Amino acid sequence: MSNSEKSAQPKAQAGGTREACKVAGEVGVLHSSVDLWESITHGEPREGTCPNAQKRSKGRGDGPQGLRTPNKVRKLQITLYRKAKAEPKYRFWSLYGEVQRKDVLEAALEAVSENGGAPGVDGENVESISKTAEGQEKWIEALHLELKEKRYRASPVRRVWIDKSSGGQRPLGIPTVKDRVVQAAVYLVLMPIWEADFHEQSYGFRPKRRAHQAMDAIKGAVRSGRVEVIDADLSKYFDSIPHRELMREVAKRISDGAVLALIKAWLRAPVVEKNEAGRVKISVNRQGTPQGGVISPLLANIYLNPLDWEINEGNRNYSRMVRYADDFVVLCPAGRGQQIQEQIKQWLAGKGLALNERKTRQVNIYREGIRFLGFRLNGRRSRRGRAYLHVEPETGSCAALRGRLCEILNHYTECRSIAGVVSETNAVLRGWCGYFHYGNNTRVFGKVQYWVCNRLRRWVWRKHACTRALYGHYTDQRLHEAYGLWRMPATAAWKAP
Repeated sequence: MSNSEKSAQPKAQAGGTREACKVAGEVGVLHSSVDLWESITHGEPREGTCPNAQKRSKGRGDGPQGLRTPNKVRKLQITLYRKAKAEPKYRFWSLYGEVQRKDVLEAALEAVSENGGAPGVDGENVESISKTAEGQEKWIEALHLELKEKRYRASPVRRVWIDKSSGGQRPLGIPTVKDRVVQAAVYLVLMPIWEADFHEQSYGFRPKRRAHQAMDAIKGAVRSGRVEVIDADLSKYFDSIPHRELMREVAKRISDGAVLALIKAWLRAPVVEKNEAGRVKISVNRQGTPQGGVISPLLANIYLNPLDWEINEGNRNYSRMVRYADDFVVLCPAGRGQQIQEQIKQWLAGKGLALNERKTRQVNIYREGIRFLGFRLNGRRSRRGRAYLHVEPETGSCAALRGRLCEILNHYTECRSIAGVVSETNAVLRGWCGYFHYGNNTRVFGKVQYWVCNRLRRWVWRKHACTRALYGHYTDQRLHEAYGLWRMPATAAWKAP
């Protein structure tokens, strides 16, 4: 049950870059699906969350798997999933006792520790807790008693502003380590319940779900004749979710007042931020779920789940909605797009949300392509005249990779060892290729490999004071064999439809 696809590390505002990059490693943190391709340019993906992991296998109805949890916790999750699957209208009670279990808290702390993250308003970081097994055990015991005696209170959220790939800035909330651990514990208990309810066409922030599966779903819809596409985007979704309506959705499955009180406290936690002058500002959070909280992605999916079912199962099955967090596309037969778009607008208006009119558009995918999750999708014809959906990394995705590698391979890093710089370069390349090794990527991968070799060649040449021939001595073969530069895949990640 991996909590995310990847964790993003975008550049932040001056004075907050390091903080934003650290907090991006928190459990379940993805600032937006449009930045998903950016996240993998900052390192090699972890096991269990890598987009090029094996395709999800068909299980026995035991619910999602992925995140490593103790057997007792896994048994609890299986029980909750089976109960939720068998009784779609059942409301779960007495879950607070499961949240405060020591083995659940230990699993939550392990998940938070593996992802690191910046400290919150209290200045405590994960490393200070996990230094020794004895210290970690005492910390878990103290948190267990705090929850058992109901003395736990949510702390304010520290806000950091980060740059968006499309321009502007996005607020990123940084909870304290204690809040992140309790949120992870609640996530471990609640997630199997809603995994039984979520529609199969929802792919963001879900275990064993990734962007490649979303691409497969889009291809299948196009092959079935749904060539008219509504390329939609929600306007400031995470920041505009109404708290009252969200809690109503959560309460449809949860009747435990203590758990509902925890979620409500996290939603309403005050926001603390410093302005450019260094002054501290405290504001009340009246709507939205903070991007940076462990529980936020689950809550975001819960709120949009009814829309997934209405569009995919209604309209006489004319339409197919493929959603990744707040970004989604709706595919339908030609001529029905306007009707479905109006239906989506009405549903969102009733939920206090709105479409981003600037980014939302309606196209025929064989006449005009779309960009989705860092990929470029457009209809083409093969040499034999057969129509197919061409999928490759978009220009912006390649530019993000080049920008990240330019930070590693520049004159400021020439004092570092070649082995260390090449190792860091390889980590970024593996992460990027792991995500984009899908569809018709051969041409783009060839161009990227050519650029990377030239960049590294010039970096090594300058490091050696330009004493040898640039192309005669530092050949591609030498870069790969002597210096250890990783070879990108030379073939497309093709599979039978």
